Amino acid sequence: MPTHERELLQLDQIVSFLIVPILVNGGFWGYIGFDDCHTERRWSASEESILVAIAASIGGAIKRQHTEEQMRYQAFHDSLTGLPNRTLFDHCLSQSLLQAQHSGELMAVMFLDLDRFKTINDTLGHAVGDQLLQETTLRLRACLREEDTIARWGGDEFTIVLPNLKTPEDVTKIAQRITNALKPAFHLAGQDLYVTSSMGIALYPHHGRDAETLLKNADAALYCAKEEGRNNYQFYATTLNSQASQLLTLDHHLHHALERNEFVLHYQPQFNVATGEVTQMEALVRWQHPQLGLVSPTTFIALAEDNGLILPIGEWVLQSACAQAVAWQAAGLLPHRVAVNLSARQFQQPDLVERIAAILEQVGLPPDCLELEITETAAMRNIDYTTTVLHELRQMGVRISMDDFGTGYSSLSYLKKFPLHALKIDRSFVTDLVDNSEDVAIINSIITLGHGLNLTVVAEGVETQDQMERLRSLNCYEMQGYWFSKPLPLFDATQFLQTQSLGSRQPTSLPWEIDTSIVAVPHPF
Repeated sequence: MPTHERELLQLDQIVSFLIVPILVNGGFWGYIGFDDCHTERRWSASEESILVAIAASIGGAIKRQHTEEQMRYQAFHDSLTGLPNRTLFDHCLSQSLLQAQHSGELMAVMFLDLDRFKTINDTLGHAVGDQLLQETTLRLRACLREEDTIARWGGDEFTIVLPNLKTPEDVTKIAQRITNALKPAFHLAGQDLYVTSSMGIALYPHHGRDAETLLKNADAALYCAKEEGRNNYQFYATTLNSQASQLLTLDHHLHHALERNEFVLHYQPQFNVATGEVTQMEALVRWQHPQLGLVSPTTFIALAEDNGLILPIGEWVLQSACAQAVAWQAAGLLPHRVAVNLSARQFQQPDLVERIAAILEQVGLPPDCLELEITETAAMRNIDYTTTVLHELRQMGVRISMDDFGTGYSSLSYLKKFPLHALKIDRSFVTDLVDNSEDVAIINSIITLGHGLNLTVVAEGVETQDQMERLRSLNCYEMQGYWFSKPLPLFDATQFLQTQSLGSRQPTSLPWEIDTSIVAVPHPF
């Protein structure tokens, strides 16, 4: 032993010693030893083995303790985000309720759901989705107070307990803080992702006095926030439970609608008013439920986007419309093409181009007889992806139009990169066209822009002769709307094409005689 170390031991009156490391999971944790303060000695093998056994026993006990602590943590926390899970959240909620009942103060339960998270997960993969959840967790935690509890409820849904509130405005401030915190882009997978949230809020004691009622009512308020267009928060109201119940009923029926052949297509013609020609028929899906009747597309399309059924429904629409176009083509009735809307989730499918090519080949429809409509918002979600997919579709021969143009946030520089054939002016600008000079200016700008890029410009939602004539004076000749024809069921659409005069078009009643062989298209699913 070196002299200086011996001197240090002698200061503590230790003449000789024996130490053995304590190892936990293969790593050094500490040591245990024997010492002799009287004589310098050589330790026996039996003494050494005893010490080794003691060190091993201590190491094993510590390892078991660590394992138990880890198991206890895993039992009450989410492995991805580190947040409390449902079990721990329920305990925290119960404790907060007891405290609120004792103090008489307000408390709140909040459900938070990330909007369109499934689209990101499906498009960029689960690894990016997991990163997004972790980054979101950090931002949410930064918005809360020390006494608040946030948990991961499951998937992209979070629950929050807000105790010790003075007024409902305290909750509003926190909800607004969360909304603002999620506005900046998330830099993931080499691109900027923008995420919003929907929040439902229930207050104690106003909206419930027990945990189950508060959770149920906060969840109902979340449904309302989604129905209001997302990216907002809603407090519970007594009418919301019935609305949530109706949505759950619709969701249940929607899962069986395809297999029960409850979806049908209606077709709305698009006209060139300069020639009187029908240029295309746009396929629009309708849900005819045997008990609920005709369900509004604005209701079930949003529901299908949430539960993922928009993908099989969208594929059914595409295949059915293409098959019907072939039937019309064989009868000499097909105008230039049939148009189909692609949902945002459908457009983000990695194998979208292959799916479309397979359907066209299966039904035998030439690609130039199909026009695909994508919304401006969907196109701008991932610029590089959109550009690549649109070029592949155009090379295939499929026409592409940008729907609802003017309502999104597209940059003109990006618009130039997209290989589009047409812009469809959103109906919101057409509605007040005759009396609103601002709408006239916007429409005129879109028409000038479209023509400058060699694009066809189509006005949607034309419902009066004055609107039609005003648009025509602005050099917009492609139009669609109730002034010309409402969306027609298949039989009526076929009859319409049979009786259509190319010289002019005024709204008329349609005769009911029809060649049924023209619409005998087998159901593709």
